[in-house]
Amino acid sequence: MAKTTAVRVVRDDRDPLVVISGVNKHYGDLHVLNEINTQVGRGEVVVVLGPSGSGKSTLCRAINRLETIDSGTITIDGVPLPEEGKGLAKLRADVGMVFQQFNLFAHKTILENVTLGPIKVRGMSRKAAEEKAMALLDRVGIANQAKKLPSQLSGGQQQRVAIARSLAMDPKVILLDEPTSALDPEMINEVLEVMIGLANDGMTMVAVTHEMGFARKAADRILFMADGQIVEEATPEQFFTDPQTSRAQDFLSKILGH
Repeated sequence: MAKTTAVRVVRDDRDPLVVISGVNKHYGDLHVLNEINTQVGRGEVVVVLGPSGSGKSTLCRAINRLETIDSGTITIDGVPLPEEGKGLAKLRADVGMVFQQFNLFAHKTILENVTLGPIKVRGMSRKAAEEKAMALLDRVGIANQAKKLPSQLSGGQQQRVAIARSLAMDPKVILLDEPTSALDPEMINEVLEVMIGLANDGMTMVAVTHEMGFARKAADRILFMADGQIVEEATPEQFFTDPQTSRAQDFLSKILGH
């Protein structure tokens, strides 16, 4: 791991890229995000853990306004989340998103999936976009699949395409919402390796995941959520060896007890 322990322990040395202040979100009577206050520093890897229904994915999706919030503010690089229109489209170009189900265009080749955003949104020439896409597909280990359709690839390969597609937009931050949960066990490691590589390269990432090995290895900070609240914030070392709350202790005993 290229990161030093010192970097993990010190939090305030990073320029805040994502700032979440007093965020609340309800689904009817259910308070899914309850006074969320946190920030993500530039180049920081934050892993969000917690039991099902704790608000993890809702928080992740709120950062690029796939989920609207009822109150509070979210800013990215100093700019508040726009309500809609061109401002929101621009923001989403700066915030990469990798979903559970890949969300690739089934009728387009792998290369076309990766070049579409840079051409349509960033205004890149097709030649430049294709050169960049091939370099990224090589980076995630599937350049030889560029001419195929998504249906011809394994789930793990499709998720690596989704990561390459996100990187093609040169995002300021990448959000990963349980990116391995739809994969067969043997495919999970190939996606986690790509994610760990991005972390080592200094990509700002917010990852909702159940993969404790990734959380231990790649995270600078763990956010542990329960009942719509951030119950605990700690370095991986602190969280996994000495959790401070009974909720975190109970969660880890169940997860790590298997």
